[in-house]
Amino acid sequence: MATSFSHLHNTLILLSEPIRESLSKTSYKPSESSNVSIKLLLESLLPPRNSHHESDFQSQLTNFSLLCAALASSQTSTYDQLSWIPVSLTNSADSAFRQLYEAFSNDQEKDLVTELMPTLLPLLKTSIKESSIDKLDADGDEVSAASARVPVAYAIVAAYQLKWFVTQVDLSQLGKLCSLIIPCALTALDHWSPEVKGQGMITFIHLAKHVNSGEFSLYEDVILDACCQNIASSDEIWEHVVEMSVLLVTSTQQNNPRSPWFEKLLNEMLSHLWRQPRAKERCIPWLKHIDPLLSGMGLVLLAHFRRIFPLFFKWMHADDDETILLVLDRMKTVIKFTWIRCSPYYDRLVDELVILYKDASLKLERENIRARILQILVLLRQCKPHQFEAAWVKHKDDPNLSTLCPSLTPKMPNSCPIST
Repeated sequence: MATSFSHLHNTLILLSEPIRESLSKTSYKPSESSNVSIKLLLESLLPPRNSHHESDFQSQLTNFSLLCAALASSQTSTYDQLSWIPVSLTNSADSAFRQLYEAFSNDQEKDLVTELMPTLLPLLKTSIKESSIDKLDADGDEVSAASARVPVAYAIVAAYQLKWFVTQVDLSQLGKLCSLIIPCALTALDHWSPEVKGQGMITFIHLAKHVNSGEFSLYEDVILDACCQNIASSDEIWEHVVEMSVLLVTSTQQNNPRSPWFEKLLNEMLSHLWRQPRAKERCIPWLKHIDPLLSGMGLVLLAHFRRIFPLFFKWMHADDDETILLVLDRMKTVIKFTWIRCSPYYDRLVDELVILYKDASLKLERENIRARILQILVLLRQCKPHQFEAAWVKHKDDPNLSTLCPSLTPKMPNSCPIST
């Protein structure tokens, strides 16, 4: 073991020196809104050059790994207190950690990330928690003595480190670590800072994509409640909360379309969208990610038509092609799974699609838009042939629809497959 310690310690010191030198040469100006020096924080994680005690090695290994995580994760960061880190230093940190990983694996025959997680995650959770708001004053307003003492910058750096470490875990081992990762990620979601929340959301997105739904079973309700509580997030992380919520609710509630969690999440999202129905930064991310939830709810979506279709009608006449194409795709999903039965929106939908078909002549994506409109009209005709005929009669002689009408005149089938 002494030989192993000596070898790994020497490797650690060797890998840290280029980073120490680069850090010292990198100019850094603290944010005007903060008196915290992130550079000093990172430099404090470097191993001392003159330490040769085996008892110090574990803490040095942990600290150096935290340093590499902070530097490497800055490459995808929009946080101003990490923007000073050059790409060269980011790449050096990433490379150093991978070399350390390989040396540890060869020496100890263990996975470094897996071995570090039981030590790292409690540290990161504590760092995030220290600036959280978790108390109420006499008037019921949220306050925290901790947040006044502990700069939020520490929590933000810890959230980036959390996300980075989780994404480094071998996928075959990720499920086994969920009991450690999930409480830490939930702490990030509970934080007041959008930066911290956003990294917690990305962490959950990674888990939802790569682990079995059974790994969430012990935390299922807590996680989904956290999703609901975060729906009304700031626009900068709205896409993350939508993607996270859709992935987690469809994963955990996949065999229960009447799950109250489907209902609650969709209602929360629609309420948030209705506050600014024409805000592209809200509607586009929602349209991009919501399809699995719509499919998971199926026929239950009928209860939400009153709030869904007015949004669809606004968005299908947006001034950008991306929104139009997305809303047409989501509209097709809703119709396919509900057969749009007993809906007062049927006739108006036909009219709106006709208007859009004609307006599409001025769009760059006119062919794709018109192809989608035709698919939806054919589906509507299949679902309710007699109602479609009544709604279409006023449009069939329109010369601007001459290319569309032939596709809608074949003999109408008697039934519609709901979930093809």
